Amino acid sequence: MKIIAALVGLVFAATLAQAQSSPVAKPAMNAPAVGAPVDPKAATAAKKEVKKEAPLPKIPGMVINRPNGTFLSLQVIGGNFVLSFYDKKHKLMAMDVSRASARWPNTRAPGDNRTMLNGSGTALVGAKPVIPPYNFNVFLTLLKGDGEEAKAVENYTVAFRG
Repeated sequence: MKIIAALVGLVFAATLAQAQSSPVAKPAMNAPAVGAPVDPKAATAAKKEVKKEAPLPKIPGMVINRPNGTFLSLQVIGGNFVLSFYDKKHKLMAMDVSRASARWPNTRAPGDNRTMLNGSGTALVGAKPVIPPYNFNVFLTLLKGDGEEAKAVENYTVAFRG
């Protein structure tokens, strides 16, 4: 008997909820009233707000922010370090240094591994292979100039996790 009373009460409550009037839709705050003059400047401003810039592409590898607003990407490709140069819009750009020096700990013997990264175009490539696991700090020094006249212009310590 209690179950039947509960079902009747549930049906009664449902019919009361449906019998109430639905809320009246309110006009949007920014929408002009019907018959009001439309400001063309406001319409173009609204279109500009809707248009957003596309997100920047992702830079592969370990990303290093440079003081001038550009980026470096350090990654291991083919067993060697590759240092790529990117502009403010995350697009590859020409190198602004002549070479780089990399130093990282040797996990199999005492001392550190060292290599010079040389190249042209948009990337510098190391000559010495990097042995996994890739979980160490890399000390990078960017150099301008050739031979004895090479001058260190930037230094970075990168927690490399590749």
